[in-house]
Amino acid sequence: MLVTGIPLPTRRPQTEREALRGAARILARVGLHQGDLVLDTFDRRLHSPHSERPMSIVAALHCAVSGDPHRPSALAYAAVSVLAHRLLVDDRGPYGEDTLALAWHVDLWGDVEGRTTESAVAVLEAAADACGVAA
Repeated sequence: MLVTGIPLPTRRPQTEREALRGAARILARVGLHQGDLVLDTFDRRLHSPHSERPMSIVAALHCAVSGDPHRPSALAYAAVSVLAHRLLVDDRGPYGEDTLALAWHVDLWGDVEGRTTESAVAVLEAAADACGVAA
């Protein structure tokens, strides 16, 4: 358990629902970063592990599944797809169905000015709940 009271996952997610919940826990712990995968991606100022820095929603999904915000996986992209189809940016859904278009759409939503960590966590949790109902 961390100082924040949020327990660390004991195993890697195996389903989209678990990946979405894991990403929500990660963002609740490290915070939402806008504009790039993680804060100070090129380590110009920070020297902490990237998995401990504020990160984007897509990076949090990668991190939840692989332990690394830069390492994509099929499960992380499946969770990105689930989330992308729930979000609207300027009243529009994703412009394409490829993994890049879906990830870009999710990060566009996360990069909206004024977007908070709390709102990103809430959306991830709601998407996880919806996966649980559908399963």
